[in-house]
Amino acid sequence: MDRHRGRTRCAVGAPVNNAVRALRTERGWSQAHLAELLRVSRQTVIAIESGKYDPSLPLAFSISTLFRQPIELIFFPDQESA
Repeated sequence: MDRHRGRTRCAVGAPVNNAVRALRTERGWSQAHLAELLRVSRQTVIAIESGKYDPSLPLAFSISTLFRQPIELIFFPDQESA
């Protein structure tokens, strides 16, 4: 499956990708709808999808639960930098 992967950096500086945008669009959800389900702002969803914001651990687990995917399939290290 081809997924868009937003880039961001974790606390130790290693690049991290995420599949939030792909999972959201697979379900036909708008950014506003996802934001409502997660109880965050639409701007937060935009920032996560674009890799400009690392979600808190509780928010990352909420995203994992919502999409019924293991957290490591949603947020994962950039293999090109490893």
